[in-house]
Amino acid sequence: MFKKKLSRDAEKRLIIFSFTILPVILLLVFSYYPLVKMLQYSVSDWNGYSPNKTFVGLDNYKTVLTTPTYFTVFKTSLYYFIATFFQLGIALLFATILSFKVKFANFWKGILFFPYLLNGVAIGFIFLYFYKGGGTLDTVLRGLGLENQIRLWLGDRSINNISLAFTSVWRYTGFNFLIFLGAIQSVNPEIYEAAEMDGANRWDEFRYIILPSIRNIIFLNIILGVSGSLSVFDIPYIMTGGSNGTTTFVIQTIDTAFKYNKVGLASAMAIILLLIVIVVTVLQRLLTTERKN
Repeated sequence: MFKKKLSRDAEKRLIIFSFTILPVILLLVFSYYPLVKMLQYSVSDWNGYSPNKTFVGLDNYKTVLTTPTYFTVFKTSLYYFIATFFQLGIALLFATILSFKVKFANFWKGILFFPYLLNGVAIGFIFLYFYKGGGTLDTVLRGLGLENQIRLWLGDRSINNISLAFTSVWRYTGFNFLIFLGAIQSVNPEIYEAAEMDGANRWDEFRYIILPSIRNIIFLNIILGVSGSLSVFDIPYIMTGGSNGTTTFVIQTIDTAFKYNKVGLASAMAIILLLIVIVVTVLQRLLTTERKN
C-alpha cells in the first residue's frame, strides 16, 4: 500500500515536471537569454555581423538620452495614447450593452472581436486600400456629398497619425471588449436583480455595480494600452514605413539596428523602452494599491 502511494506520488511529480520543464525552457531560451544578450550588446559598439565587439560602457545610453532625435519620436506615441482611451471607452460601452439581454448578442460579439483575430500585416494592407486616394473612405465621403473633406489620409502630416491611430483602435477594441465582457459577466446576477427590485435603471447598475466591480480590470486595460502606445510598430511600419512623421520609437530602433547597422545603440534603445514600460507598470500598480486602501 505504501509502495503504491509512493509510486503514485512519483508519477504525479513526474507529470508536473514534464508539463513544467518545456515552458520554462522555452521562456529561458526565447525570452531571458535574448534579454541577457541584448544587455551585453547595449554596452558595446557592434554592427550586427562583425566578430569584434568594442566595449563602450554606457555611451550608447548616453547617446540615446542626450540626442533629441531619438526621443522626439515619442510624440507620435501621444496619438496612440489618446486613442487608447477612445478604444477602452468603446470597448466598455459595447461590453456593458451586450452583458444585458440583446438580440443577436453572439453575432455582435463576433463582429466586435473579429478584427483582433486578423494578422497585423493583413490589417495594414486592408487600411492601405481604405485610406488610399479613391479608396473606400473617399468613396464613402463622396457618397455622402463630403468631397471637400477628402484628404491625403496617410500623406498629410496633420492627419496621418490620427488615421493610423484609428486603425489601431479598430484592431484592438475587440480584445479590450472581450476582457471587459468577461469581467462584467463574472458579477453575481443576484446583485443586478436586487438593484432592479430597488428601482435602479441601467445607468445606475453601470455606475454602482459594474464600474466598482471591474475597476481592477479597467486599470489593467489602461496599463496594457499605455504600454502598447509606447511600443507601436506593425501598423505604421506596414502602412507608411515610418515616413512623413509617423516614425515610432520601435521603428526607429529597428532602423537603427538593421538599416544603419548600429546593433549596440539599438539594443540600448530597446532596454530604455523596457525600463519605461516597467516604470509605467509599477506606477499603475502603486496607484491601484492606493485606491484599494
